[in-house]
Amino acid sequence: MLPAGLTVQDAQGKLLLVNDVAAAQLGMDGSCPSPDLAQRREACERALRAGHPVTSEEALQDGAARQVLLTTHRPVQLAGRELLISASADITEQKNFEDQLFRSAYFDELTGLPSRRVIEHRANSLLAGDRGERFALAFLDVDNFKHINDYYGHTVGDALLVELSKRLGRDLRESDMLSRISGDEFLLLLSPIRSQEEVAEFMQSMLERLTAPFFIDNSEVFASTSVGVSLYPDHGRSFETLRQNADIAMYRIKNNGKGSAAFFDAGMEREALARMKIEQSLRLAILEKRFCCAFQSKVDIRTQAVTGIEALVRLRDDEGVIQAPGSFINLASELGLIDELTHLVLAEIVKSIDLINDTFGAEASISINVAAKQAGKPEFMRSFAQALDDTGFPQRFMIEVTEDAFVAESHFQSEILPMFRKLGVGISIDDFGTGYSSLSALADITADEIKIDRSFITDIHKRPRSQGILRAIESLSEALGMTVIAEGLESYEELAYLQAATKIRYAQGYYFARPIFLEELKLATPASSESRASVSARPMQQNRQGYSRASGYRR
Repeated sequence: MLPAGLTVQDAQGKLLLVNDVAAAQLGMDGSCPSPDLAQRREACERALRAGHPVTSEEALQDGAARQVLLTTHRPVQLAGRELLISASADITEQKNFEDQLFRSAYFDELTGLPSRRVIEHRANSLLAGDRGERFALAFLDVDNFKHINDYYGHTVGDALLVELSKRLGRDLRESDMLSRISGDEFLLLLSPIRSQEEVAEFMQSMLERLTAPFFIDNSEVFASTSVGVSLYPDHGRSFETLRQNADIAMYRIKNNGKGSAAFFDAGMEREALARMKIEQSLRLAILEKRFCCAFQSKVDIRTQAVTGIEALVRLRDDEGVIQAPGSFINLASELGLIDELTHLVLAEIVKSIDLINDTFGAEASISINVAAKQAGKPEFMRSFAQALDDTGFPQRFMIEVTEDAFVAESHFQSEILPMFRKLGVGISIDDFGTGYSSLSALADITADEIKIDRSFITDIHKRPRSQGILRAIESLSEALGMTVIAEGLESYEELAYLQAATKIRYAQGYYFARPIFLEELKLATPASSESRASVSARPMQQNRQGYSRASGYRR
């Protein structure tokens, strides 16, 4: 049997010869219903009229089933008769594969939305049209999507993106386009538009649709997006410029509370340039090892003795000015540099351990901060545990992580924490009272220490509600065998309240000492435990206006 379907027909379309393959293809052998052959008849007529061969793809549809043939129709003269010889090859599998490649290249597999290249082509078509038609390009980023993925799992995260795309795409016109360009990022093209006010109204309506919860896999999930918007031609005359400016506006929203929309303006561009400068400086600083450590003591508020220190990372910029972590730590995390930075902090501690011991005492614990993102990465935590063991004194260390590390589906408590327990490394819950913190979650956490966020400690003597929360945390921590540390203690009144109204023994804050740099330790290293207390745990006498209040705290 020939591999191709072969038919011969006369000028009136009557079939004179049909081989077995063609009979199966055209449904003439009874193996399947006959497909619609209208497209084939039109192609045959064109070939006969033209008098030369015609090759075309034929999609033969039988309900939902589709068969694609590549057919050549060739007119011939035989014994004075006009005949048409048609040869067909089945290319259905090839076309299905091509369609799959096309969809993967131009459409998102999860949501079915157009890809970035599709929306870019659409925008460039509008720009090339040069009809003066205004349009808006919006950059949308799902807020805290990593936390959602970590807490609920990636299956729920994927389902959320699908449902989110449906809500975002509601009320769009045929001329508008929504595209998913990466994991939790979308681009929205609105065209045409009449005014900025019209776009703002649409964005507000879209964001309001997201306030209702998503019910996914028996979970009630809340999600929001931060949106940056640029307008053509006001904010750029190329797709890339418009996209970048919408991205810049979106980051302004991220930094100012999330869950809303903002239009690009020139001031944002200056901020973005400053951020880029910090990014470049950060990469160079890591290469040049221009990071340094400051140490803030943990103090027994009953005896004033220093019981531990916390290593706080700082950056020396190009001019030698010390930068607090708020200016670079989040960016380091975004750029994937936070792991290297954490190892640099440990190396600085090891290099200076004799000086640290002389100043704070050889029994003082040493706390190092590890971000929740790092705590959820077994490969990093294994390498960090090994690095702590290599110091020769791992039992001196306390790892500080936020509660996110425990509640995320990263198995930190069941798999990672035992590695550190085996080495004698302590675990501290940092910034408790913020983020996902809850007393119910605390009951399920295995940790040695809990640090109550400074937002609860500030003016505690004046705030009855905070006092009640503090008592609850203190009682539960005591029952669970966790030491409580009060963070950010800055006044005598706060200290007096903690001493008189609570059982809390330990605190950190400017009331006792500002963070001390290694250079300062080298200038004046005390010689006895008595002088150590006088240097590291005395109430500050300096005029604190000279210090950034935020610079005394980690990250």
